[in-house]
Amino acid sequence: MNGEHHYALTATWTGNRGAGTTGYRDYDRGITVSVAGKPDVLASADKPFRGDPARWNPEDMLLASLSECHLLSYLYACVQAGVVVTAYEDAATGVMVEDGQGSGHFREVVLHPRVTVSDAAMVDAATAAHARAHATCFIANSVNFPVRHEPTILIAGD
Repeated sequence: MNGEHHYALTATWTGNRGAGTTGYRDYDRGITVSVAGKPDVLASADKPFRGDPARWNPEDMLLASLSECHLLSYLYACVQAGVVVTAYEDAATGVMVEDGQGSGHFREVVLHPRVTVSDAAMVDAATAAHARAHATCFIANSVNFPVRHEPTILIAGD
């Protein structure tokens, strides 16, 4: 499938406490992210940047995007390889470093997928499918830092 795909959302700042951005401490970091036909996502800055820790922040969403993209790419790679996946859970982690000048970057993301397959004979192919998933993940192909995976493969019933 070739083609160009377009995505659109609206991010609305909801944090004006009445005085706008008159000072760094005078406004809330509340944001509502909306996509037509989907539930809104309540977002904010991360807590160290004066955000609301109960809301999603950009770093959370980037990590979630990488994890979900790998998961979906992995399931497809497994279908192609004849691997039957019966469960998948990822405990993804990411490291972001600040540069001391008000900016920063992600150093790396590590995905820790815990995959259950239906048969022991599928373990090697299930492990190899992670490399194929990584190579085809649109989001991992779009970032400028390493995205590694450290999978655990389990066998259903064991």
